[in-house]
Amino acid sequence: MDRHSLRLRAAAALILAALAASCAGPGSPPAATGTAATAAAPARPKLVVFLVVDGLPMRQVTAYREQLQPDGFARFLDRGTWFADAHYGYAYTVTAAGHATMLSGAYPHRSGIIGNEWRDVATGEPRYCTDDTRYTYIGNATNKLDGTSPARLRAETVGDVLRRATPQAKVIAISGKDRGAILPAGHAGTAYMYMSGTGEFASTTYYMKEHPAWVNAFNAARPADRYFKAEWKPALAEAAYAQSLSDNQPWFGTRAGKLPMTMGGALDKPAPAYYASLLRSPFVDEMSLGLARAAIAGEQLGGDDAPDILAVSLSGHDYVNHYWSAESRLSHDHFLHLDRMLQDFFRHLDATVGKDSYVAMLTADHGFMAAPEVSRMRGLDAGRVASGELLGRINAELEKRFGVPKLGRFFSASALVIDRPLLAQMNLDLAAVTEAARAALLGEPAVAAAYTRREMAARSRAGAPHFDAMVKSWHAEISGDVQIALKPNWMFVSSTANATHGSPYPYDTHVPILMYGPRWLKPARVDQRVEVADIAPTLSRMLGVPVPSMSEGRPLPLP
Repeated sequence: MDRHSLRLRAAAALILAALAASCAGPGSPPAATGTAATAAAPARPKLVVFLVVDGLPMRQVTAYREQLQPDGFARFLDRGTWFADAHYGYAYTVTAAGHATMLSGAYPHRSGIIGNEWRDVATGEPRYCTDDTRYTYIGNATNKLDGTSPARLRAETVGDVLRRATPQAKVIAISGKDRGAILPAGHAGTAYMYMSGTGEFASTTYYMKEHPAWVNAFNAARPADRYFKAEWKPALAEAAYAQSLSDNQPWFGTRAGKLPMTMGGALDKPAPAYYASLLRSPFVDEMSLGLARAAIAGEQLGGDDAPDILAVSLSGHDYVNHYWSAESRLSHDHFLHLDRMLQDFFRHLDATVGKDSYVAMLTADHGFMAAPEVSRMRGLDAGRVASGELLGRINAELEKRFGVPKLGRFFSASALVIDRPLLAQMNLDLAAVTEAARAALLGEPAVAAAYTRREMAARSRAGAPHFDAMVKSWHAEISGDVQIALKPNWMFVSSTANATHGSPYPYDTHVPILMYGPRWLKPARVDQRVEVADIAPTLSRMLGVPVPSMSEGRPLPLP
């Protein structure tokens, strides 16, 4: 038995064990059955092209519709099936959780991907969603918390099920971010991610010992170096951006941004700082789609009767929105550049794979809030809260009650973690301390909701504000002791972001689900509310395979 077959079997065993643990808790919704999902379309697509625009709120797709090219996003909107009211069903809407959900149908309470990073509740040690020190990047330096494998993903994906049913099927995932490639690739696919230190794309030793020739050829051409001193120019005339904020807003601070923008700035030659700067530009996405073209040719994707999956997560929009906000002209223009890239990519797919041989689907891992300064300009209550200062105030309240300082240890993902060793030392009851912490948190002007570990585990507050969505973000083994959600338009202070995401509000949960494939899909706008968890059973049905075992979605209502 070869190494890859052994890995498939090991992944299946891991998933079955996780399923048994996950489904035992009270209140867990039943998984979708394989029977319903195997009612396949008359013919399976030879290739599923699964596209993700990181950080794309649905409001941008509709707001800029009149400025789209005829065959980019408009291909979905005019000639495909698209869902106008698609949402994430959980509260902590961040990149890793979204990428874990899309092709597994499992929200974080099942998948175990509760955030991009979190801390071990017992030891305080940092954890990253895809870190795994057993593996390294191929040909590139690897740091301790770099993403190298899907070991922390406790759910299987559509690709895992497909490869188990049809071992000759290929599942390739590409992204500017490690988590954007590794999580959609699942346990049995292959991930390639952008290396911001070298400008290359690399896989890891979890997947292979060395890159195939087509990847080596792509990297040998030094694609990132082609953009050195290139200008990011506006796609349209200045008047076209009237509905967006002008460049260099005062609150941009040290993240000042203005178009046109020269890549590489004052540098004499490409260097790590330059390669990293491409992440907040259209050029990292051009490279990701370039690698996707190379993968189609190099792996002969869609070239036989075994269906393949190509997942491409375009990371640039998220970096742009964090830096300058989704309301900025830079974000608006970045979206328009993405539109042009997609038009070129779709035409390439038509010419190489064949327009009646593939299905394309596009979604996002989360939306985006407006920067607090923008919300205040609109007359809304908004602001930023420093997590360290918040923790200090909560600890001061707990010390008044229990006479013990620093009972709150840290925030992890979207929860406060209580210091368990200190509780034991002082003979304090966890339930009593978490109840007091919850009350203190609810007294904070930025906090909308807070629920204790006991409430989350028992699902005892069903219907309370944000509770049901927060339950789906909370995993008993790795999440903290008091789960929180901030009020609308509030965010935690960040050293790297002017705006962010991570809330249960529509600006973060409402994302596109767009589909195209004339042989399988009719042109239609669907207004029925759907969830991103519904993608996995939908693609499973189209591919004629069982639904992933932890999926909690339902097939999308295709006309």
